[in-house]
Amino acid sequence: MTPEQQSALADVVSIDSNIMHGTPCFAGTRVPVQSLLDFIEAGDTLDTFLHAFPRVKRRQAVQFLELAKDRLLAECGSS
Repeated sequence: MTPEQQSALADVVSIDSNIMHGTPCFAGTRVPVQSLLDFIEAGDTLDTFLHAFPRVKRRQAVQFLELAKDRLLAECGSS
């Protein structure tokens, strides 16, 4: 992961042992990033997720998905 990606990730995801026992959450919320992945896996839209978790900003969710995509493509390209 590039330093730019790490910085971007820190703006989107926080891991704090005092919040949700260290589960990665969207920064400034108690919403686990896994919740977004669960919604997508279930076939729900991003808008459905954002409606269910209004504290998560669209920018955060989109940036998280973009970072995950970049990471996946980098891993696939390095094998």
